[in-house]
Amino acid sequence: MLRSCENQKILNKMGTAARSSINRKTNESMRLIVTTFVGVVFGFFIGVSFPTLSLTKLTLPSSLLPTVEYVEDQRSGLSTQRFLNVFNPLNRNNGSSTRAQVLNDTSKIWVPTNPRGAERLPPKIVRAESDFYLRRLWGNPNEDLTSQPKYLVTFTVGYDQKNNINAAIKKFSDNFTIVLFHYDGRTTEWNEFEWSKRAIHVSVRKQTKWWYAKRFLHPDIVASYDYIFIWDEDLGVEHFNAEEYIKLVRKHGLEISQPGLEPNKGLTWQMTKRRGDREVHKETEEKPGWCSNPHLPPCAAFVEIMAPVFSRDAWRCVWHMIQV
Repeated sequence: MLRSCENQKILNKMGTAARSSINRKTNESMRLIVTTFVGVVFGFFIGVSFPTLSLTKLTLPSSLLPTVEYVEDQRSGLSTQRFLNVFNPLNRNNGSSTRAQVLNDTSKIWVPTNPRGAERLPPKIVRAESDFYLRRLWGNPNEDLTSQPKYLVTFTVGYDQKNNINAAIKKFSDNFTIVLFHYDGRTTEWNEFEWSKRAIHVSVRKQTKWWYAKRFLHPDIVASYDYIFIWDEDLGVEHFNAEEYIKLVRKHGLEISQPGLEPNKGLTWQMTKRRGDREVHKETEEKPGWCSNPHLPPCAAFVEIMAPVFSRDAWRCVWHMIQV
């Protein structure tokens, strides 16, 4: 009887110990769950409190960047910003709108070799230069141009000089684009000449040829032409041949030139006089007292340019110096 009581006490102690162990494990599990939950909540609020990381203001040395700088990943079409937003719970519901915004954001393109103002355009769609070639209003654009003149000749004209201009135009072949700048506003009257129908007419009253040249002969507009003739309206062209003149210009590598004037036409400057002993001249000696120092006016400050001819490269330089 005594032994059975002792056995009962031992069993009671074992039961109490087992229950105590179970309760202890339950409390530890609850404590771990509560701690984890509090940590998650705390981390969430800390993450929300920081602003979204922005990579658009990241600046890298130009030597490390390609010519076309795409911030977006060209292979996947997703930007780094879009990738980071996947992990931001606040942006998960705006995934489609964010992607559309990224793909439509042209500010992510920067091509420094494009013309000024066009740096944000893809380079393959940029065409910086144009021409005066006339085109049709219908049909295949590739079939518009039956010919592409290599040279450009311009005259600043009034209708009273129509006969002189008509004679001058006949000295230029179909290899020349013709542009007339009308300072008297009369343009339709020129239709009596067949060549006028293929010429380009620009009408602004009472302006000089350099005023027209500065505004209508930008180097990017005339870049298709090897040589640009900018002539007055009152020139005698009886002995002039445009194609032969260009051959001389090419032969001697003349960037800026002018046809020589006949010596019996009342010349003012020796530099404009045609010399019979040579094809071209780049230096001359003026009359005594007219040019005492070639580095001082009037010789260093004045050149009589009635019929100047510019190469494409020379005109790109000269155009920037015209101040009218």
